[in-house]
Amino acid sequence: MSEKGSDFYDNDAVFQTYMELRQGQDNANDTLEKPVILELIGDAAGKNMLDLGCGDARFATELLGVRHNGLAYTGVEGSTNMVTSARESVKGLNARIEHSYLEEWSYPTDTYDLVISRLAIHYIEDVNSLFRSVYSTLKKNGLFVFSVEHPVITSTLQPSGMETNWVVDQYFIEGYREQQWLGGSVKKMHRSIESYYMALQQAGFRVEQLRESAPQRANFSDEENYERRKHIPLFLFLAARKPD
Repeated sequence: MSEKGSDFYDNDAVFQTYMELRQGQDNANDTLEKPVILELIGDAAGKNMLDLGCGDARFATELLGVRHNGLAYTGVEGSTNMVTSARESVKGLNARIEHSYLEEWSYPTDTYDLVISRLAIHYIEDVNSLFRSVYSTLKKNGLFVFSVEHPVITSTLQPSGMETNWVVDQYFIEGYREQQWLGGSVKKMHRSIESYYMALQQAGFRVEQLRESAPQRANFSDEENYERRKHIPLFLFLAARKPD
């Protein structure tokens, strides 16, 4: 079996570094990505929700514990380290965690009201097949919301860090690009904004929103970090609906 993106987090040193990064003040996930995801999914009360690439499922604990009573949550995750953490996170909640690669999970038909994926799909080579699976597993009028690393980032071939300059290169040449990140080497799939949009349409979705990670001052405790995040979009978001 070829290596999948989630396998990256089964390097224990990488996993530990990632978990520490997520706890950092003004981290990009919490300041730039999560606020847009919450806005796009809206009120999830009473819905049956699928989270693809759920990671440690801390998002499930937020949704089930505070915001959305009556929500039923299923998380799918390929990393063994993440699954162990996720199952611990959701103990006692209306949630279950499936240990599977997204490409290999058996998607039940006409089951979910809402499917989300946060920063996982840029590890997937065949999004056309994945989007067809998501379309099939959604009920009519169901909503699919996902975030990915922005194509201007995946095209730069730069390691993660505090860059102030980015060189977008070979933007229309799609494929895996290797990045040194969190003390390890990971491959992320570069594809254009147009490709994501077209793949959704070809799967049958009606695309409703396309968003980028414009920083909002209220989400930052530090003025310098807020100003730095104005340079370039880190994340791309799409929301699409299965027609009624």
